Amino acid sequence: MRRALLAAGAGLAARELVRRRAGYDLRGKVALVTGGSRGLGFAIAGELIAEGARVVICGRDQERLERARALLAARDGDVRAIRCDVSSRAEVERMIGEVGRIDVLVNNAGVIAVGPIETTRVEDFEEMHAIMFWGVVYPTLAVLPQMTGRGEGRIANVTSIGGKVSVPFLLSYNAAKFAAVGFSEGLRTELAGKGVSVTTVVPGLMRTGSYVAALFKGQRRTLYSLFTPLSATPLSTISGRRAARKIVAAIKRGDPELILTAHANLAARVNGAAPATTQRVLGLVARSLPKAGGTEPVPGWAIDPRIDDSALLTFGRKARADLNQP
Repeated sequence: MRRALLAAGAGLAARELVRRRAGYDLRGKVALVTGGSRGLGFAIAGELIAEGARVVICGRDQERLERARALLAARDGDVRAIRCDVSSRAEVERMIGEVGRIDVLVNNAGVIAVGPIETTRVEDFEEMHAIMFWGVVYPTLAVLPQMTGRGEGRIANVTSIGGKVSVPFLLSYNAAKFAAVGFSEGLRTELAGKGVSVTTVVPGLMRTGSYVAALFKGQRRTLYSLFTPLSATPLSTISGRRAARKIVAAIKRGDPELILTAHANLAARVNGAAPATTQRVLGLVARSLPKAGGTEPVPGWAIDPRIDDSALLTFGRKARADLNQP
């Protein structure tokens, strides 16, 4: 019996290895990327087009969405843009019905919210969950019946290292990302053997220019001046284009998880091995950051243009221009 089990296990492992090497052929497949009008989503859409996929992008800003469509179409891409707020179940179901067949779903839509707990309201948690948890659940449940019916499909859920390690001053964001990670990991297990593969993408800091779209509370100028260099320098980040290439490669292979950047990998491992120590260290970080301040969220681009012009943000400005950011 033991030999039979070992042989069966070896056979399954060999079949999995062959399947991964062959990869999922994206040519002619229809891929929907939520939050595809800018930043990482825009980069992922471009990589999918390069693989021969027919791409649909969605977002809330109609003007930016149309600009993204035009930029992607200029690469000889088969691309369609649909305005949709993924926090609305009705809008998501309308969009899925309009698109029809979807072979690949990339749940990428999100927003970063920075500020101390003293400035965070219940409504902030509700908004973050609406976008980054329900905005993952609604599209997924809408496409699952057709994918499982065909016995084939790919789903990638872009979460965050903030869904593995709860970083100070990002509590409402972290909570939503933790929920998304749990949903994504559990979904993969439930779909085992049904032909639909789910990849949980866990990015660390990326150079996508997203700091201008992040929402800040508290002592906004101070937090913005601390946050932006960390998210814009090559030493602490991965470029949006490189991240997109890795994500599309993971989708093709059907990987269960992709953690982007060595820093994020290290943080996840240390937190898993020594959570109490990690929380004590992060507690010291939180105590050193400025408390209180304004309670209304302000986007980064509206805080102080002099910070945006800093030499420290040279790579950030390049990413903004390259990835259709505000």
